Amino acid sequence: MSNGPGPSSRRLEGRIAVVTGASRGIGAAVARRFAAEGAQLILIARTVGALEELDDAIRAEGGKQPVLVPHDLRDFDGLDRLGASLHERYGKLDILVGNAGILGPLTPVGHVKPDIWQEVMDVNVTANFRLIRSLDPLLRLSEAGRALFVTSGAAAGGNAYWGPYAVSKAALEALVRTYAAEITKTKVKANLISPGPIRTMMRAAAFPGEDPESLRPPEAITEAFVELTEPGCAKNGEIVEVR
Repeated sequence: MSNGPGPSSRRLEGRIAVVTGASRGIGAAVARRFAAEGAQLILIARTVGALEELDDAIRAEGGKQPVLVPHDLRDFDGLDRLGASLHERYGKLDILVGNAGILGPLTPVGHVKPDIWQEVMDVNVTANFRLIRSLDPLLRLSEAGRALFVTSGAAAGGNAYWGPYAVSKAALEALVRTYAAEITKTKVKANLISPGPIRTMMRAAAFPGEDPESLRPPEAITEAFVELTEPGCAKNGEIVEVR
């Protein structure tokens, strides 16, 4: 699978796509690439100002005006309402990109406060479960529904102090692969993508001594997201590593 953004060829023309964690980093880069490929975007993030800046950038680049949804993914009832709203407006959903995630504390497991543990699980796992629960019926109404969730090599576990994040990503992988097994007889495909080290704020927080210029920018991996969400993708239940 290629890494570079490549020239736009409108490969997602007319497809309706939800992207979470869209205001910065990987989510923002994927949103801009999807817009360049012709997608109609529904962008979800907590920060209104950052969403508005992304909206300006997409329209300046010739993309369709996205729908901005300022929303905290821990508001699970709001995710239920999202499904109903999208059904009323579009009647289907073609693409779901579950990108939003939080790092949580890098500390011994025994030192993690219960409320912080719960926050990491809520954002990284439960929100994606609620998105699947809310949006699966709409993905099934698409001629080629595609769901893609962002995981991490940390899911393999075994690294000291990464408890909440590693456990949440391992749980996410189990969730998505279970969902993928349940949709094998439908037109929907669900996969996970592991981007590797990318120049993001989360990476900087996890590795403060690292030179960010030594890492690939988020824009360098958007081709993989397009490949895994376009109608011709036949993968299902796979964890795709972007190298």
